[in-house]
Amino acid sequence: MCGIVGVLGKHEVAPTLVEALRRLEYRGYDSAGIATLNQGRLDRRRAVGKLVNLSDLLVHDPLPGKAGIGHTRWATHGAPSVTNAHPHQAGPVAVVHNGIIENYRDLRAELAAHGIAHETDTDTETIALLLHLHLGRGESPETATRSVIDRLDGAYALCLLFDGEPDLMIAARKGSPLAVGHGDGEMFVGSDAIALAPLTDRITYLEEGDTAILSRTSLRITDRKGNPVSRETRKIEATHSMVDKAGHKHFMAKEIAEQPTVIGETVQHYLSADGSVVDMADEALNFAAYDRITMVACGTAYYACLTAKYWFEQIAGLPVDVDIASEFRYREPPIPGNTAALVISQSGETADTLAALRYCKGRAARLLSVVNVPESSIARESDLALPIHAGVEIGVASTKAFTCQLTVLLLLSLKAAGDRGMIDAERMADLLSKLRGLPATLNNALEMDGDFQKAARRLAEADNALFLGRGLMYPMALEGALKLKEISYIHAEAYASGELKHGPIALIDKKMPVIVMAPRDGLFDKTVSNMQEVMARGGKVILITDAPGAEAAGKDAWMTLILPQIDPVLTPILYALPAQLLAYHTAVAKGTDVDQPRNLAKSVTVE
Repeated sequence: MCGIVGVLGKHEVAPTLVEALRRLEYRGYDSAGIATLNQGRLDRRRAVGKLVNLSDLLVHDPLPGKAGIGHTRWATHGAPSVTNAHPHQAGPVAVVHNGIIENYRDLRAELAAHGIAHETDTDTETIALLLHLHLGRGESPETATRSVIDRLDGAYALCLLFDGEPDLMIAARKGSPLAVGHGDGEMFVGSDAIALAPLTDRITYLEEGDTAILSRTSLRITDRKGNPVSRETRKIEATHSMVDKAGHKHFMAKEIAEQPTVIGETVQHYLSADGSVVDMADEALNFAAYDRITMVACGTAYYACLTAKYWFEQIAGLPVDVDIASEFRYREPPIPGNTAALVISQSGETADTLAALRYCKGRAARLLSVVNVPESSIARESDLALPIHAGVEIGVASTKAFTCQLTVLLLLSLKAAGDRGMIDAERMADLLSKLRGLPATLNNALEMDGDFQKAARRLAEADNALFLGRGLMYPMALEGALKLKEISYIHAEAYASGELKHGPIALIDKKMPVIVMAPRDGLFDKTVSNMQEVMARGGKVILITDAPGAEAAGKDAWMTLILPQIDPVLTPILYALPAQLLAYHTAVAKGTDVDQPRNLAKSVTVE
């Protein structure tokens, strides 16, 4: 979840390291630091809080050197402090680390037996201390690194610098992503390609268990057994503009606004040239071969799975099990051999989701994934990876990645319906036509931004909120509550509307806003009945509906937000927008950190 970067450069690296960390700040924000080799000796600067604090420190206390490593931290072991900030140094070695070392207490005890004490609360310091111990025994940096990583249990992406080695950097990964960038007489290491985009367009992704030994002109990789291996070098298309706000106040606002464009590109990618056939570019994918689907994800992606369950079951007649990834493999579910496993992850590196995919390997008939990073671990380990084409998403609260996930999952369900003979040609053509027209509908909805700002100003005064929805709107209610919680810090819960009378109605009073998501569909009348129960008890209802729904519901709601009318099958993609806009404008009204909400990180690469 932390971000790491390393540079073997031709020029002073401190400014380059800070700029690369700025592009990784979405991965961590508790503290930041860099270490460089200056005249063959390690030195470092560290600061608590946002990266700007480190930048200010470097103005007053510069750090020279043409080789360096950097880190932006999301705290796991030990509170944010300068002492706990990375890089960690022990004698002649400095290390930055993303991940968790699970056996660090045992390793600390072993070090203590050698008279080596720790100074921080972190698990990462243990790596530096062990390296110091092995180097003190006369081992080379490469041999010492191999000796130490063989002892580590857990997950890590590491980047190491050594005293007296100005043309050496060692990187290693297990369970956490890491990429090597190739320059002209320079080499780079980063947690992802975003960090390296201004520096190079040639990237080598390390695979599980790899160790990379870098000089300015060479890269040598060994696998987990120490055998030399070759990894593909790829040309990337990441550009500086991908992490530019493009005139918006926040990345989240930019990414909300980008949704019509990226969804249009996603639809176009998965349709045939004439737009009449869903094409997954894999002739072997035929859902007629499967009796059920197991879907696994975390967070917002889990709600995409819940939505897709309705689509697969209602449109394709294919039963779906949905699991939270962090519970899935520990439940040890039996998976019949005619089951397709489908995992969803924006980054493609989500630790729990990757573990779920590996659990399904050898059990499920096919491993499918929906990801935003085609080079990610989940993509590489799937039988078929389906990219969502959302582009880089910087805001921690997922917006365009979520709606692009929904779009790909809807297309998959339509393919499944076709494969299984559950949809006729006329209905298929109708839905695909409406999907192609969805970007225009989304643009119309975004023009209502002022209405959502007004509603959010009222919502910002609340301490709690409830979200209600039925059918396809139930996962959207869950998503709305999550968005509000994670960026505005207002406590919010979501329920299927029919569950209201089974407990949550006890919370209703005059201070409780209740956001009801209810397009005029087959369940609308039932949802409005639940809404009336709320208003009868003084609850303040914010009704999100379409024009026919608003007319049918009457004018008793506290506020009514009217979206364009759309085919019920497509409503989740459209109704994701009010969930996002309400949360965004509420957070802005409350003055919270929209793009980097407290305690959260974008890519959850540790359990």
